[in-house]
Amino acid sequence: MKRLSLAFILICLTLSVAAQDVIKVNYKGARPTISDFVTAFVSSQHNDEEEECFDESFNAIKQTWIQHLKGLPLEENEKLTVDEKNGYVLYESRQDEYVGKWEMCYWNEADGKHKLFAYNVSWFKNGKYSPGQFDGLIFYRYNNATKKMTYCDAPGFDAVMGSDDGAMISYALPRSGKDIIATYWYDDGKKKQKTLKWNGRRFSF
Repeated sequence: MKRLSLAFILICLTLSVAAQDVIKVNYKGARPTISDFVTAFVSSQHNDEEEECFDESFNAIKQTWIQHLKGLPLEENEKLTVDEKNGYVLYESRQDEYVGKWEMCYWNEADGKHKLFAYNVSWFKNGKYSPGQFDGLIFYRYNNATKKMTYCDAPGFDAVMGSDDGAMISYALPRSGKDIIATYWYDDGKKKQKTLKWNGRRFSF
């Protein structure tokens, strides 16, 4: 697994969303589903300048989602979970001792006018967090009136990948419940978890 510095990882993640700050969400029915959000997200275009940073990771979920929409089978080392009821999607890819996880979900905001969409990528080696250059957590805020979602900062916290005490941080989006779990991984094998609680507009520890 190719490893890069945390600084470069964050630069890549920032560049990856620069070309699609606003994404139109097309859907049928009274309201969009998680599948509608994912389809809109993976259909967003990226110019050549962003491809070097975003291409591998984004294309993995994009091609898998296209196969899903066409009803085509995935490779043996791949698994896709689509939970429409809970508004959650998980794509998993195994490569020898590595497992990559792409998560997407959304929250209804308390004002009834917006939703929050999240996209999270994390890689693990033999069960321990082992971030690659495409790992990270990003957010979009969806406006019910305009049917568009706009890239935004993590609401209420900094979605950093490393802590001041030297830990690497991975995030897990909720399939059930509403809170995000942040896991701190230390070089000595220790780890701790913190819960980012959703209050209808933002998260807090």
